[in-house]
Amino acid sequence: MSLVLVTGGVRSGKSRYAEELAMMLGSRVLYVATGKAWDDEMKQRIELHQARRPLEWGCVEVGERLTDYHAFSEQYDVVLIDCLSTWVSNRLMSVDESEWRSPSHTQALLQEAEAWLSLVHNSSQKVIAVTSEVGLGGVALSRLGRWFADVLGDVNQRSARQADAVYAVLSGIPWRIKG
Repeated sequence: MSLVLVTGGVRSGKSRYAEELAMMLGSRVLYVATGKAWDDEMKQRIELHQARRPLEWGCVEVGERLTDYHAFSEQYDVVLIDCLSTWVSNRLMSVDESEWRSPSHTQALLQEAEAWLSLVHNSSQKVIAVTSEVGLGGVALSRLGRWFADVLGDVNQRSARQADAVYAVLSGIPWRIKG
């Protein structure tokens, strides 16, 4: 098992750094995309990430189940997941507003995160997971924002505990904070 977690703020350079790590760790890389083009701005962000990736990398998009990439990953040495925060966001956005902060939805998402961490633990692949750090800012103003921060904070902490190495990227500069 080898898990590297790369965290940082929005536009901190965390994805670029994770891509550089992936290139150093192996030539056969599977990029696991979690983003959905909800609007034109998100579509442009996705296109920037696509343009930056080497053409020889494989790519698979995942939806609700983060573990779904595993069926496509056998031939790859390195799996780069970009990113956990977008995956959590997509999961929460699919929940009807009347059920926000529902313990059953929260638990289902955390169980999926645990299933993914178990998959990583039992894999021989190097896995790099990118995520956004939510623990440095204030409390979100909206109910959905607070739920997102709470759930992503739990996912990040669980991932960091299991990770062999954790990097925090600030203004494009990676700091190794574990491993």
